[in-house]
This record gives sequence, structure tokens and C-alpha cells, in this order.
Amino acid sequence: MSRRRTTFGKLQRDRDKQAKAKAKIERRAARAEGSDDAPQEDPAPQVDQTAVLDQLAKLHAAFDDGKIGLEDFEARRDELTSMLRID
Repeated sequence: MSRRRTTFGKLQRDRDKQAKAKAKIERRAARAEGSDDAPQEDPAPQVDQTAVLDQLAKLHAAFDDGKIGLEDFEARRDELTSMLRID
């Protein structure tokens, strides 16, 4: 028996599938190039790490002495720890 010839519809579907895959690859490449060209922003501004640690120590001392409440302490602590840079 001889092989059946493929139909035009099947050939067209295969071509469409290949074109769609090629377009997807091109979109991914363009997106990757766009992210490489974008300037990399530092998420946290440069601050003096020793000054932040000193402020944290003072904050803990004030909390231990009862000068500030728990809510204020936690809010300020979260703010200061977000400034710390961990390498």
C-alpha cells in the first residue's frame, strides 16, 4: 500500500503551529532584551549601616525602659530593618 498524502488542511495547521511557536520565541527574546536594557534600580537607598544599627540599639533600649509602646516599637523596628542591607 502506498502512503496517503496529507491534506492541505493538515499542512496549513502545521504551518500555523510553527509560525505561532516562532512568534512566541520572538516575544520572549524581545521581553528578555527589554528587561536587560532597563536600568537596575537599587530597592533600598544607600544608608550608613552602622547608623541604622545604632538606631536599632537605641530603639531596643527605649522599649526595654518602657519609653515607647509595643506597636510603636514594632513599626519603627520594621522600618529600620528594611533599611539594612544583607550581603
